[in-house]
Amino acid sequence: MSEPLLLQAQGLARHYRVSRGWFAPKATVKALNGLSFGLKAGETLAVVGESGCGKSTLARQLTLIEPPTSGSLLIEGQDAAHADAATLKALRQRVQMVFQNPFASLNPRKSIAATLAEPLVINTRLSQAERLERVEALVHKVGLRPEHLRRYPHMFSGGQRQRIAIARAMMLNPRVVVADEPVSALDVSIQAQILNLFMDLQDEFGTGYVFISHNLSVVEHVAKDLLVMYLGRAVEYGDKARIFARPLHPYTQALMSATPALRAQDRRLRIKIQGELPSPLNPPSGCAFHKRCPLAQARCAVEEPELREVDGRQVACHLV
Repeated sequence: MSEPLLLQAQGLARHYRVSRGWFAPKATVKALNGLSFGLKAGETLAVVGESGCGKSTLARQLTLIEPPTSGSLLIEGQDAAHADAATLKALRQRVQMVFQNPFASLNPRKSIAATLAEPLVINTRLSQAERLERVEALVHKVGLRPEHLRRYPHMFSGGQRQRIAIARAMMLNPRVVVADEPVSALDVSIQAQILNLFMDLQDEFGTGYVFISHNLSVVEHVAKDLLVMYLGRAVEYGDKARIFARPLHPYTQALMSATPALRAQDRRLRIKIQGELPSPLNPPSGCAFHKRCPLAQARCAVEEPELREVDGRQVACHLV
């Protein structure tokens, strides 16, 4: 019997109506356009793609900040896309977020003790002594000391602030943590420590991670599955090891080729993508990538490819 999914999205879409001027009709931006994926307990799904591809919009959907325009989102089997206010409040406790900039995500006027206790004050009926016990235990798990609780965010380094942000995210024992570029603002030497902390907490609590990143070297280190996004859609999705060993979509191949490698045998032939990411206000017809794809054919300009099973992963490309 297969393990149930913590998180399951099916045809998830988020569209925005935006104004283009005084007299022009409003346009629709399809920031997410039909994503489907799943996440199991104790596993990590990495989401990669260029800026503007919809990664942060996806994070807002998964953390229930915004409702989807269409599609379904199940959290431990419960429908989050069409839930009432009481159900949403309960589900939000199961999905927490770690942001890119730990300094901007922490209240500079609150001590670390108050910041970490706040989720418990809002969502539980624990006594003050029980809250303090929980806070001290989690501070120890993320590698900080009890005396740090009396200090304020500006008194910490970037790596320490991210540890505090991770402790806050874990305070309610969430089933899923969405990490949006959680190490990109940190020094390389600190990045490895924070990634190892994520993995240690995952081993202990069985938390599922949705890890959003530009850095494919980081993704290769932490992920079980990989979702490659382009202009709001998935172009390749499946087992990380298979995709890194043999990327099939031309866009995935280009991303992989741009990743630096120390060993000569790990280096790939560089594939240069021409042009800029198209505007989501006016996406190309057919395959959204065809105007930048070195392998594009006439069919690509008129027929939008659907995700299909190829070599143990799903790929949206006519040529694969």
